[in-house]
Amino acid sequence: MNDGYAGRPILVGYDDSPGSHQALSWALDEARLRGLPVLVCHALHWPYALRPVAREVLEQIEQVALGVVEDGVRRAQELAPEVDAQPLLGRGTPSAVILEAARDAEVAVLGSRGHGGFDGLQVGSAAVQVPAHSARPVVVVRPLLPPSGQEVRIVVGVDGSPASLAAFDFALDEAALRGGILTALCCWADCGSSSWPDPLPFVDSHALRKGAEARFREVASQLARRHPEVPVVTDFVAERPQRALIDAAKGATLLVLGSRGNESPPCLLLGPVTQTALLDAWCPVAVTPSPG
Repeated sequence: MNDGYAGRPILVGYDDSPGSHQALSWALDEARLRGLPVLVCHALHWPYALRPVAREVLEQIEQVALGVVEDGVRRAQELAPEVDAQPLLGRGTPSAVILEAARDAEVAVLGSRGHGGFDGLQVGSAAVQVPAHSARPVVVVRPLLPPSGQEVRIVVGVDGSPASLAAFDFALDEAALRGGILTALCCWADCGSSSWPDPLPFVDSHALRKGAEARFREVASQLARRHPEVPVVTDFVAERPQRALIDAAKGATLLVLGSRGNESPPCLLLGPVTQTALLDAWCPVAVTPSPG
């Protein structure tokens, strides 16, 4: 665990939806492993800010919201009585409330979607907005959880960007906490291939690939020294990262990605690879911000 975050709680967004129940279970497991408390967070949001409303109505809405967060705490105490679970009722949209609370959290945990949205929606707005803006790691718990009892395997995507190196650190910590193995995956597109927009003149693509692969394995080896007990597998593949990472995460315990990679346009707070993983991954997805 990163000592700089010692003592911070595990924050979990809760609205009594099936997704938030899964997020709560994940958060409790994380808190148990790290020896930290859990903060069960619910957002009280009145959607008609410009319309006056009677105080009695607002008080009734607040009582309902308090009931939701108290239900989350009760559920947490039943699932993991050894974990200290505390309620937090914030005022505002779910994304805004969670982002504010996450500033003082070790990790924020969300379900892939809550009660809002429409039938067939794969991922809710908070599950995209919070990882895009959070200064802390965010775990989005996908509905397709791996079966219990299987080998713990953490997958991390690495492209050399600051956020991906932070992702490696987080993934290594998770593998150490859970007694699992870490698979670090780096994807490469050769110059002049169908996946490369324009061939570059006087460029030896084979030499570039060998150099990139060697550097990737060197960096992974250096970062892995913090937890020498964790088995680390490095995989350098000539595939598009979206598909390669989704396939690699099948049956994994967790997929860890940086918020944006080297090729992400500056206007994007969340890179296209990470966005795809939040939609299609077969396991929970952790998103780490760029350091600083």
